[in-house]
Amino acid sequence: MFLSRHLLALLSRLSSPSRHNAFRAGVLSTLLAVIAPAHAQQADNDRWVSDSLATYVRSGPTDGYRIVGTLRSGQKVELLQSSGDYSQVRGENGDRVWIRTSDLQDVPGQAERLPQLEQQVAELSEELRTIDDSWKTRVQGMQETLDSRKALIEELEARRTALDEALTATQAELRETQAKLGDENNQLLMRYMVYGGSIAGAGLLAGLILPALTRGRKRNSGWV
Repeated sequence: MFLSRHLLALLSRLSSPSRHNAFRAGVLSTLLAVIAPAHAQQADNDRWVSDSLATYVRSGPTDGYRIVGTLRSGQKVELLQSSGDYSQVRGENGDRVWIRTSDLQDVPGQAERLPQLEQQVAELSEELRTIDDSWKTRVQGMQETLDSRKALIEELEARRTALDEALTATQAELRETQAKLGDENNQLLMRYMVYGGSIAGAGLLAGLILPALTRGRKRNSGWV
């Protein structure tokens, strides 16, 4: 396997459970896009010698032509034409040779893609680390905010409990005061009634005594 241990480490990290599902999916998509042909925009005639072999090349399009050299695995060549099982290609040195079509592939070799993949992995790893740090900072800030709000809620609940207790005590005192006031009103009413009755009795007594005294004085005056 030609992937570097950095790429494997990142793939393992991205496949582990995480709260950043959306970001993980984006990174995986980016990584898959990187692993795809890195030169998809190049001309259709570009070919690379298969990574799985070191192949001989011939001077013509059949096995009967003599071997004129070799092409190294992953080497980039330009496709010129095809004939039967062979394709004519032009190498980096400009020589035109024939190679089996089955020994060509449409994507760059691992030797060419690996440095690009390693660079992309390094960039993605740094981006992931930055996002992780930023997320940790945000989570810490959210936790601090949550703790402060929880403390405020507890303080408000304590105040509400104290106010409820004060209200209950005040209501009890109000009921007690109302009861005392009712007793005082009854006592005052009784005093008024006693006082009024005393006045009425004194008036009645005076009304009975005064006429008798007047009649007695008149009699005494007649005897004289």
